[in-house]
Amino acid sequence: MKRGALLLATWGGMGYFPLAPGTWGTLGAVPLALLLGYQGKTFTFLFLPPFFFLSVWSAGVAEGKLGAEDHPAIVIDEVIGFLLATALLPPRLPILILSFLLFRLFDILKPFPIRWIEGRVSGGLGVVLDDLIAGLLSQGVIRGLCLAKFLTC
Repeated sequence: MKRGALLLATWGGMGYFPLAPGTWGTLGAVPLALLLGYQGKTFTFLFLPPFFFLSVWSAGVAEGKLGAEDHPAIVIDEVIGFLLATALLPPRLPILILSFLLFRLFDILKPFPIRWIEGRVSGGLGVVLDDLIAGLLSQGVIRGLCLAKFLTC
């Protein structure tokens, strides 16, 4: 069971890449984001909540197994965060690229409330929650660009 949690938390081992594991983990989420984009809203709504709970669980188990809080190899948080950043948006290349860049920017810079939450919530939930907020912020920017007609959504 712990081996499966570690495999999920490192997104099949992508978290072990020596440089920028979070970026690699996010790249590893692109095929799943595309799949969700083509499956439609209902499938996305049914998929994301259980995947969130699996992400929290696997991140918590992996922290114990790897012996560190929010170990760099744990990238499941980037996966769920990116899925939230792209949820319910058309699966088109410009939107995916912009979502990727915005998500990584928010995840790295950690503007309020991301850093605030990161410092207050621990365990698997703490690992995942800051990336969910980065995903929501990314989604908000994309939606704003769509409303302003800078992007076609």
